[in-house]
Amino acid sequence: MADDLTSGHGACNRRHVLRRAAGVLAGGASGFVLAREALPDIVQPRRAGAPGFAERAFEMRRLAVERGDQAYGAVVVKDGRIVGEGVSAVLTTPDPTAHAEIQALRDAAKRLGTPDLSGCELYGSSRACPMCEAAAYWARIARMYHGEAATDAGAPRLR
Repeated sequence: MADDLTSGHGACNRRHVLRRAAGVLAGGASGFVLAREALPDIVQPRRAGAPGFAERAFEMRRLAVERGDQAYGAVVVKDGRIVGEGVSAVLTTPDPTAHAEIQALRDAAKRLGTPDLSGCELYGSSRACPMCEAAAYWARIARMYHGEAATDAGAPRLR
């Protein structure tokens, strides 16, 4: 059978498909393109700077509560614009790692097309837990801020 990928010419077809897929994942032009997931636009805050970013983190917190989850929200900012948002989804997914900060980091990485968030800042409705601070560290977040006053928590560290 021509499309049997387990024997004969099928094994060659399977190798060809795998090579083409690897080329796409590596950014090569192999004949087909993987579409990037369409993400909704991020609403930028009306207030400029840290007060506006903190306010947006608290809007994310409000959304988390409305959805029946824990009261945490976060945003990732790059060059004065929000590039990622997160609401706590620990209870609603259920995923014990779905803290608002992790969700915001995932959203920013997806939107920017890279796990390297160098130069970005993380604003949270409350101080980041050790797991979230470690994730911010590995994502190369420059600084973290928390609370309504956007208290500077400094650069993330591994504990």
